Amino acid sequence: MLKIVVLISGSGSNVRALLEAAADVAFPARIVAVGSDNDADGLAHAEEFGVPTFVVPPGSFDSREAWGTELVTNIQGWTPDLVVCAGFMRILPANAVRALSPNLINVHPALLPLFPGAHAVREALAAGVTETGATMHIVDEGIDTGPVITQTVVAVEPGDTEATLHERIKIVERALLVQTVRDIALAHINLKELARS
Repeated sequence: MLKIVVLISGSGSNVRALLEAAADVAFPARIVAVGSDNDADGLAHAEEFGVPTFVVPPGSFDSREAWGTELVTNIQGWTPDLVVCAGFMRILPANAVRALSPNLINVHPALLPLFPGAHAVREALAAGVTETGATMHIVDEGIDTGPVITQTVVAVEPGDTEATLHERIKIVERALLVQTVRDIALAHINLKELARS
């Protein structure tokens, strides 16, 4: 059984999808804790499912590295096999990435390497592309530059706004996240091999 710690920063729609999937006894992974960099609304989903939570606010530390060290300590206290960034909006410092990668993955609302960073949906619309999507990737020390695990395409429709397009991407993200975790748990995806390639 794959043990997962999930990191969030906001409303937690992605973590809820994972919690619902993991509530099925047939699902090959369990969420052992949900962490955040703030008192995120999404922590309530974990509490609803009886999953422990922790918060490590960066403002409480003298440096990003010190924050990263404390975050890793909190994560590793749960001895997870996998750490999932699901709407975690902070760039992890290099010391945290080195401690957790390649068993550290992220879901991103674009078809990487296109549109990395925090404004992917807005930038896709501004670029006038006809399709975008969602990507699961291994987190490395760059900004959304780690090896791609899997992707799903979402068409950009006439009249789309950032909000309407992002909502459709979120639906795809949730399914992609659950399937990716399942595939890692069943050894259909090998993160160490992907990281080396």
